Amino acid sequence: MYQQFYQRFLQANQGKQHFACHSHHYWPDVSRDAMLEYWDDTARLVDDKWRYIFGEKVPQTQQLIADILQLPQPEQIVFAPNTHELVMRLLSCFDLRQPLRILTTDSEFYSFSRQVKRLAEYDNVQLDIIASEPFASFEQRFADAAAAHHYQLIFCSQVFFNSGVAIRDLTGFVQQIAAVSDAMIVIDGYHGFMALPTDLSAIAERIFYLAGSYKYAQGGEGCCFMAVPLGSTERPLYTGWFAEFGTLAAEKSATVLYSEDGYRFAGATMDFSALYRLNAVLRLFKQQGISVGRIHQYVQQLQQVFLQKLASVQHADLHAGNLLLQDFSCHGHFLTFRPGNAAEVAELAAFLKRAGIETDYRADRLRFGFALYHNSAEYDLTCLA
Repeated sequence: MYQQFYQRFLQANQGKQHFACHSHHYWPDVSRDAMLEYWDDTARLVDDKWRYIFGEKVPQTQQLIADILQLPQPEQIVFAPNTHELVMRLLSCFDLRQPLRILTTDSEFYSFSRQVKRLAEYDNVQLDIIASEPFASFEQRFADAAAAHHYQLIFCSQVFFNSGVAIRDLTGFVQQIAAVSDAMIVIDGYHGFMALPTDLSAIAERIFYLAGSYKYAQGGEGCCFMAVPLGSTERPLYTGWFAEFGTLAAEKSATVLYSEDGYRFAGATMDFSALYRLNAVLRLFKQQGISVGRIHQYVQQLQQVFLQKLASVQHADLHAGNLLLQDFSCHGHFLTFRPGNAAEVAELAAFLKRAGIETDYRADRLRFGFALYHNSAEYDLTCLA
């Protein structure tokens, strides 16, 4: 039903079953048109393209994202080429000469986990890591930890990248933490944005929310964003000239000025072709009436059919019993299995790849992702028999 939007990628990958869409998502055909549109706008406008991009394309994309996440102030959304750049900008808000205590989990993506582990090599940085397993008690354990100490930064994913487990009630989770801590709260929403219906309206003024176009937003790499709480007064040390927008006309002073909206966290010149792609995909879905709720419902149906077909082949290791989580009410768009040790999982992933089934794995975890361009009638797992 939805495959019509992905003809170019599907034609280029005939004979493959692509279950790595939580990592390398196929792009809708409109994204190619968007790339050409960016080139044509550049040729047509040359230097004046920046006025057009920041006057038209950026506000339009901010509004599209704000509508999806129920964010009340679209101008609080800032863009960057990757989330690591935004993470570094957040970390640079703190005086790293002073004690800094960070609360996080053992299941954060590398753009954050690698950076803070390196930072924690300094004596003045304390990093407290809460295990995501057992999943059933995670949210309460994390909230209890937030109340136990005075933290400057609290960082947690909406959907854990290494399991697919989602925070059951994101609003309630944030409110529980905010009630006991005045820390900067950051939610990594990369594996939740455009996958799980998300309403940030009640917590928009309390959290920084990170996401981007590479996963379920289907616009490819190069366009990440952060929703910044209204009234934020942070002055990131790692700052670029885009962060002066709104103040460029002001009389220069010895004090470094920052934009009064989300662009206080902006960097510098970037390639906006990725933003064009994201814009095109989000407009397509809006025009077609394809809401995140509709996408989520379709993917959950795909997952159930997949598990039924998997059960029919009766594989010794790859079966529903080895799923990390069976509860689909708090689950993202990929299924994570633990079918053996790391070497066995790597061997199984390689076997599947030779059979034309694209997956990916992390240590002893094998992941299968699902997407709109899937047709469950075409699932063929007989190689596992």
